[in-house]
Amino acid sequence: MFTEERCNIILQELKVKGIVSVMELVKMLDASESTIRRDLNNLHNEGLLKKIHGGAVLIGESTSLHDYMVNVRQSLNVDDKTQIAKYAASLIENGDIIYLDAGTTTEILIDFIKAKEITVVTNAIVHAKKLLEKNIKTFILGGELKIITEAVVGPTTVEDLKKYNFTKGFFGANGVSNQNGYTTPDINEAMVKAEAIKRCNEAFVLADESKLEEVSFITFGAIKDATLITSKIKDIDIKYDTNVVEVSKND
Repeated sequence: MFTEERCNIILQELKVKGIVSVMELVKMLDASESTIRRDLNNLHNEGLLKKIHGGAVLIGESTSLHDYMVNVRQSLNVDDKTQIAKYAASLIENGDIIYLDAGTTTEILIDFIKAKEITVVTNAIVHAKKLLEKNIKTFILGGELKIITEAVVGPTTVEDLKKYNFTKGFFGANGVSNQNGYTTPDINEAMVKAEAIKRCNEAFVLADESKLEEVSFITFGAIKDATLITSKIKDIDIKYDTNVVEVSKND
C-alpha cells in the first residue's frame, strides 16, 4: 500500500473515531510499527493530526474530553501506565480493603499486587475477572454496564457503594488540574468515583502525563481529595495542591 493511501485511511479513521492507536493502525493497514509511526509523524508535521503517546487524535481534540473504547486506550502511554501501576500496587498492604476503579492503568495495577488476604471491590468487569484469576477476594458493584469503558455506573452503583468502607482506593481520571480537580467525561461514572473516594481512608489517582492540566466535563473530586501518582510532572510548569508521587522507569 502506498504512503498516500495509508495516510488517507488514517485520517478517515480519525474523523470517525477521534483517536487511533499505533497498534490498531498496524493491524488495519498490515504495516510495520515503524511505518505507521513515520506516517503519523509526517501527518503531524503537516498539521493534519496531533500525535500522542501510542497514537494520534484529531487536531483540536483532547483525550480528556471523551471516553474511548478500552482496546484503544490500552495501547496508549503503556510504559508510563505500567510504572504508575507498579508503584501503586506496592502501596497495597496485607489485609487492606481496596476500591479499584475502572480504567486501563488500574487494570495494569492488578498484575503487580503482592499483598495477601486483601479484599477488592470494583466497578470494572475486566478487573473483577483478573482479580479472581489471582485468587483475590473480589466484590463487583451492581448497576448499568457502560460498554465503552466496561464499567458499572449510575445511581444503583452509588447506592451499592454506600455499604462499604475502604482502607485505600485507586482511581483513574481523564483530566487533572488544580482548579478543576479530577475530571471525567461521563456524569454517571463521575457519581461512582465521587462516592467511592469519600469512602476511602486513602485515595490515589493514577494519571499519566497526558492527563495533567487537562479538564474534562465533570469533576468527581477536588485535587486535595487524593494523592496523585503520575509521571514526568517536572516537565509541566505547575505545582499541584496535593500530595504528588512522580514515578519513573527506575522506580
